[in-house]
Amino acid sequence: MSSQGYQSLRDRSAWLDLSARGKIRLSGEDRARLLHAMTTNHVQQLKPGGGCYAFFLNAQGRILGDVNLFCFEDHFLLDTEPETRHKLFEHLDRYIIADDVTLTDETDSIATIAIEGPEAAQSLAKLCSPIPDIPYATATCGERTVARVDSTGAGGFFLFTSIDDKPRLIHDLELAGASPATPEAATIVRLENGRPRYGEEITERFLVQETGQMQAVHFSKGCYLGQEIVERVRSRAQIHRILRRLEIDSTEVPATGTKFEAGEIVSAVLSPAVGKVIAMAYVRTASSEPGTELIIAGAPARVT
Repeated sequence: MSSQGYQSLRDRSAWLDLSARGKIRLSGEDRARLLHAMTTNHVQQLKPGGGCYAFFLNAQGRILGDVNLFCFEDHFLLDTEPETRHKLFEHLDRYIIADDVTLTDETDSIATIAIEGPEAAQSLAKLCSPIPDIPYATATCGERTVARVDSTGAGGFFLFTSIDDKPRLIHDLELAGASPATPEAATIVRLENGRPRYGEEITERFLVQETGQMQAVHFSKGCYLGQEIVERVRSRAQIHRILRRLEIDSTEVPATGTKFEAGEIVSAVLSPAVGKVIAMAYVRTASSEPGTELIIAGAPARVT
């Protein structure tokens, strides 16, 4: 782990190369209608410069992937995890029948550089003005696009630019005060902040409500693929497990899949900041309230 990158993400600002994240462009007259019918959030109410977080579900209500969804004048841009780039492209393509929608995978032509941390806005303001002040909003930054979204829960922005411009953008961010951060440092900060990631803490095993990420769902938007299951869970007001952040009084990091009386660990790291293990786990609902005391691998732990 880069200690410099870790401390910068926690206390100042750091840049991360997230260019492997999938970038899928949708254009055509029916693009909003298609995405509205395929995702859990209210796409049709978005205006250019706005955006949202959303899940793609299958007919059984299982989560196929998540996206940061950005609305522009003539297209939408879906930003997704590297693991779901091809899956979501093929999923959308399968449902385009008579729709006026064109899908383009732009992952290899658009670089994604994040600047994150408590001072990310101050650093970015040296390059761009104004910067977006609403979550998921976008703005132009010269020939670059900046979105108010982050990957670690530390706050920050994604910048989208051409592959050729990436070295210059990184140079500009470093001049503005941002330090490089490794993926390992980003993972530790992400788990310290309790931010789940699709492909690790969120997978097709889980239902929407079990993830606790309800900002992805609009409950009065109308029909979409998988809605019946989401609504059934809501109407019954009952889930058996929910994703929670835990602190474990130990320096021994439990393996992914470690089971304990009240649940199962899905991610864990040793946090330098608190000197103990921070974990994400699916915990039985009855034991999920903050402050609940647990025992995990023989060590005291608590839901936070």
